[in-house]
Amino acid sequence: MAGFQDIYGQEAMKEHLQNAIKTGKVSHAYIMNGERSSGKEFIARIFAKTLQCEKGGTDACGECHSCKQADSNNQPDIIRVTHEKPNSIGVEDIRSQVNNDMAIKPYSSPYKIYIINEGEKMTVQAQNALLKTLEEPPAYGVLLILTTNVEALLPTIVSRCVVLNMKPVRDDIVRKFLMEDMQIPDYKANVCVAFARGNIGRAKLLASSEDFDNVKEEAVTLLKYIHDMEISEIVAAIKKISEYKLDVTDYLDILSIWYRDVLLFKATNDANHLIFKEEIKYIRKEADQKSYEGIEIILDSLEKAKSRLSANVNFDLTMELLFLTMKEN
Repeated sequence: MAGFQDIYGQEAMKEHLQNAIKTGKVSHAYIMNGERSSGKEFIARIFAKTLQCEKGGTDACGECHSCKQADSNNQPDIIRVTHEKPNSIGVEDIRSQVNNDMAIKPYSSPYKIYIINEGEKMTVQAQNALLKTLEEPPAYGVLLILTTNVEALLPTIVSRCVVLNMKPVRDDIVRKFLMEDMQIPDYKANVCVAFARGNIGRAKLLASSEDFDNVKEEAVTLLKYIHDMEISEIVAAIKKISEYKLDVTDYLDILSIWYRDVLLFKATNDANHLIFKEEIKYIRKEADQKSYEGIEIILDSLEKAKSRLSANVNFDLTMELLFLTMKEN
């Protein structure tokens, strides 16, 4: 039953899409660009539902047959492009699900809308196939390409689309969403807000995790005793995180929050603004032992490890490099 009023912190994108509906100037192709879990698919679904709503307003009524179909993922003219290969969207996926299908007129709606999630996974051949449709789209065709990296798309694709970039959501808005909409207690909300870094979906992911306290506890335990552990023990502890259905890069973000606390305390000697303020004894000890440069090197190595993992560099090797750096500094 979600509508535009349920979109938090993306005012420019919301205004652009509602204005397009209001003026009837809906583009035949949009790229929604933003990091993982930032809410691209949520917004795309609301936009698609509103375009197909039988009442024809700038927000979906939620009551008509089309809206009910959209809410249950059964609207025949809202097509989600799927792909069998996990890491690539191939030329056949695009030809069969977009190009050939778009030649058939809508079943019951004013538009035929295609949502291509993980657009950055389209092969060059797939993108070239899509280009043919983008060059001469039927009046009823609307493409929504969702991507975490617009630069992975061919310039010829990008130039034919309206590019909408997701903006980081302000911390106070994320906190309000967690505490009011999800009833998350403030101590937990503060960690989730720091973890999210402006990404409301990531905050929601951590806040709704049944294993939140376990993950946080394991991260803190690791950081407390890292100096006494062997590298192999540390890597094994990190692998265990997969049991909690949390992505390892998200776990590394929790470690980053800890080291940002250490840096902040070293600079200010004030515990009031720390995320992990209940661990002040250990944070003070770390701050006393480490140099500013050492903390910066660790924070930098955590970011590098995330980049390596997203580029599919060997997990064990990446972790060993990271924790050697952490132990050395």
